[in-house]
Order: sequence, then C-alpha cells, then structure tokens
Amino acid sequence: MVDNIEFAAAALEKIGYLNIEIDPTLDLFKEIERLKKEKNAILLAHYYQEPDIQDVADYIGDSLGLAQKAEATNADMIVFAGVHFMAETAKILNPGKKVLLPDLKAGCSLSDSCPPPIFKAFKDKHPDHLVISYINCSAGIKALSDIICTSSNARAIVDSLPANQEIIFAPDKNLGAYINKVSGRNMLLWNGACIVHELFSLEKITRLKERHRDALVIAHPECEEAVLKVADFIGSTTQLLNYTKKSRTNIFIVATETGILHQMQQLSPGKTFIPAPPDNACACNDCPHMKLNTLEKLYLCMKYELPEITMDEEIRIAAKKPIDKMLELSRQLGI
Repeated sequence: MVDNIEFAAAALEKIGYLNIEIDPTLDLFKEIERLKKEKNAILLAHYYQEPDIQDVADYIGDSLGLAQKAEATNADMIVFAGVHFMAETAKILNPGKKVLLPDLKAGCSLSDSCPPPIFKAFKDKHPDHLVISYINCSAGIKALSDIICTSSNARAIVDSLPANQEIIFAPDKNLGAYINKVSGRNMLLWNGACIVHELFSLEKITRLKERHRDALVIAHPECEEAVLKVADFIGSTTQLLNYTKKSRTNIFIVATETGILHQMQQLSPGKTFIPAPPDNACACNDCPHMKLNTLEKLYLCMKYELPEITMDEEIRIAAKKPIDKMLELSRQLGI
C-alpha cells in the first residue's frame, strides 16, 4: 500500500500538479465553499489539522466521528483533510463516491509500524485470538482484523467481549496497554506506536506543572505509561475536548497533537491551554503528517479532484467487515 501511495504521489509531481501556482489574491475560503456547493462535496477534517482547514470544514472530529460521518454522508465527493488511513476508511465505506486527500504523502507513523505481511504472520501464530485493530492502521491491517476500534470506543468494545476471549490488539502498544490496565485484560499487543504521542517529555511536563500549580494535565491514551500516570484525565481527542469544556478548571496542559488546541480555545475562550512539550528542542508537538495538508493543497485538491483514493475491491470488502462491526457495536453501546 505504501508503495502505491509513493508511486501515485510521484506521478502527480511529474505532471506538475504539486507545482501549480495559486493567485495570491484568491480568497481560498470563498473558493473552497464555492467548490463544495458546485461539486456536492463534503469536507471532513480531523482535529489535528491546521486552524484554517478546521474553520472551512463541514465536520471536525476524531477517528470515530469521522468514520460515522463518512458512513452517513449523501455527498458525491468526500474531501478528507487528515491522513491516508482516514481517507481510506471513507473509501472503504463509500466505494461509489470519489474520495480525495489533499496530500497523498500524509501518512501515519503508527500505521507504518504495522506492515500487513508481517502482522499476518504474527496473527497466524495465534489462531485462537480475536484481532481488534485501532482504526489508525492501513486497509491491509483492517482486512486482517475482526473488529476495528478507536480511542473513544476501545474500552467499551473490549468490555463487550467475553472475559475468556483471547485478543490481539494492534497496532498501538500504548493504547493497548492502557486498555489492559483499565479493563483487567491481558491482550497480546503489537509493538507499534505514534511518534507524536511517544515524544512527550515527562520531565518537561512535570516542570510545567510546577509553574502552573492550578493546571490539570490531560492526555491521549496513545501516550506512554509514564505520562498517563501523571495525567488528571485520559481520553480520546473528543473526550479531551469535552472535558475541558465542562471542567471548572481554567488552565490545562494538553498531551496530544497541538491541532486540538484550536477547538479547545474556540469552545472555551476564557481558558488557557498549554501544549505539553516533547523531548526535543520544540515547544509543542505537531504531527508532521497531519500538517502536510494546507489550505492551498485543499483548494487544488477540490478544483482538480486529485489526488483520489483508490483500492483493490477485495481488500476493501474485507476491511469493511470489521469497520461495520465497530459501527454497529458503537450504536448498540450508545457511543
């Protein structure tokens, strides 16, 4: 799958698509809105996108919300401002619709940490195990899974299964370890991780907490255990957002990708949000893949209807089954 992405990106670059100059006086917000109406397109954006993209999106959400929205849309064209596996999920659920991604190189370190051929060999060694895969994975991994989950519903999905059911959890070891801890399970974990959430510095977070004694530390469960131990609240991107909105606390240290701070600030303008620092020279922790998408690329993507997400139909059908299972369980569990 990665080879296909790189080939397609190289082909687009060769024909000059990536080098098209845009009139600097063009109102991109207005043009994108025009193109959405003209092409009956819906723009779905993840919370980790840059603020301009969030502001022009029709729907902003985490992986679960985006999957649910993609399943329900009546649009002819889905433009996905996120990373490749998210656009793939939209295509899996909507084979008859055109699905676009502003930059085909917007991948995912977590997804890349779990190559399908190697994972299949791992799975074959444990034939009695049911496979639950975090949605942050390729279509190839989804096709090898029994149920897909997100950070919003992982605990509920695991808890819905019989206590004696053996489980492989892939690809995120940190999320899997967290679910093991809170559920009392002993799932077998694939050794994958997100570079963004693994870079947070416990030492720097502790120093921040010393300077801001009234601050609460909130963290995504993809973070390492040491960071989760000092967190006052752990939750998915949407759960973190809702927590800050409802909390009486006015200052938060946020251990997840910095894109979510835009929505937090919009929903709680009187509160202060401090990005948790990574273990490097940077002051905040941006996902280099998410931030490949820009407003300019989004405009070109919608205008020329490129790059388009395509996939083998056999893989699509196999990958759809565990996603359907997740969506059905989410409906049953009221998530």
